[in-house]
Amino acid sequence: MQLRVDLATPADDAAIRGLLRRQPMPGAIRLGYEREPDFSLGCCVTGDDFQVVVARNAGEGEIVGVACRSARRLYLNGREQRLGYLGQLRIDPHFQGRWLVSRGFALLKQLDDRDPVPAYLAAIIDGNREATGVLVQSQRKLFPTFRPAADLSTLAIPLHRPKPAVHDGLDISPAKESQLGDLARFLQARGRARQFFPVWTEDAIRSLRSLGLGLDDLQIARHIPNQEIAGVAGLWDQSAYKQMIVRGYSGWMRAVAPFYNLSAPWLGRPALPRPGAELRSAYGAFLCIANDDVNVFRALLRQLYSVARARKFEYLLIGLDERDPLLRVAREYSHVPYRSRLYLAEWPNGGHLHEQLDQRPAYVDIATL
Repeated sequence: MQLRVDLATPADDAAIRGLLRRQPMPGAIRLGYEREPDFSLGCCVTGDDFQVVVARNAGEGEIVGVACRSARRLYLNGREQRLGYLGQLRIDPHFQGRWLVSRGFALLKQLDDRDPVPAYLAAIIDGNREATGVLVQSQRKLFPTFRPAADLSTLAIPLHRPKPAVHDGLDISPAKESQLGDLARFLQARGRARQFFPVWTEDAIRSLRSLGLGLDDLQIARHIPNQEIAGVAGLWDQSAYKQMIVRGYSGWMRAVAPFYNLSAPWLGRPALPRPGAELRSAYGAFLCIANDDVNVFRALLRQLYSVARARKFEYLLIGLDERDPLLRVAREYSHVPYRSRLYLAEWPNGGHLHEQLDQRPAYVDIATL
């Protein structure tokens, strides 16, 4: 059997999507993060100039591994910094020998040498022991060093019940083209309070329309009566090119799921989806609140909840750093929690960026992971 690692071509797209279907993420709820009908579209949201690395069985043309590298401008300690992102790492279970991962990182290092960045962000879901063991716990010559940067909590909030609006002295309405300049300036000024918050420009925001996020998907909260922007939150529907499929349940969830579903109608709660079902979900994105005002975030989150429910989504996905003061507001909702750890991956020439981080909470749009 001859295996080789190289850059993907458009002809590899169908085989890459097949690999993702075969590789759900481990955990109490085994979720398949799939990319139909075009894998590359999902990579566009992770950053600029993305590159896809694949491992292929040369004899049969089968794709047995994949990883995506991209880069974008973020805020680091309040200043702009170009950082990389490593994501979508998948290896067919029959080919999970560490030498294949080493070959992949050898090519990624070559790509980094041509287009260097000081570090890469990477997220690993809790319970993914294989990824943690290979990437974090086993330091190898060709691997970057993975160092913890933040513990992330993602809440899947069910949208089964209507809830009253919470405006609290705020005017909340969708963004308009005439407001785009003010919106970008607000995100640039206030986003600096978080590590890794994206540097959003007017053109960058406009470009997201083709990826499912239009200006009218961004809710702006303004103080009454001075109309000063108090916060922003967006509802990002990526279902046209990214799907979350329930592939099964593990551990205690597998035992509890049938009994929970029997009692759910009596408790007024949504049933757990059956294996094979797609979660009709939308991401809470662009979460940016002036001075971490929890009342502003509470009002904007309620607005996202109502808009998502009106659009027939089943879940609203909110992701925040465990240290973020806004997280307790999101936890006021009934939710299913998912935890992951955000890492900074650095090759030796990266300059030890992890040592420079101050105590600001991290923020990464989970829609871009």
